[in-house]
Amino acid sequence: MNRTTRRALAEEIARARVVGGGRGGGPGPGSGRFKRMKRKVARRKGVRDPGALAAYIGRRAYGAEQMAKWAAEGRRRKRR
Repeated sequence: MNRTTRRALAEEIARARVVGGGRGGGPGPGSGRFKRMKRKVARRKGVRDPGALAAYIGRRAYGAEQMAKWAAEGRRRKRR
């Protein structure tokens, strides 16, 4: 990964942390943050799997444990 790509990724992560408006200052579950990130990433040139890249960015920003927690909440909501 070259330096400009790393910088762009770091900026993307910083923006992902700011987006949202759930309780407690952070984005709440179901706020569409993953879908929004996936659409944004899909516009980049050369991206083959926007979902995988969005998940990677999310894990870097929030950690694997938090992403797994949100994924479980999403699966529970989808079942209802």
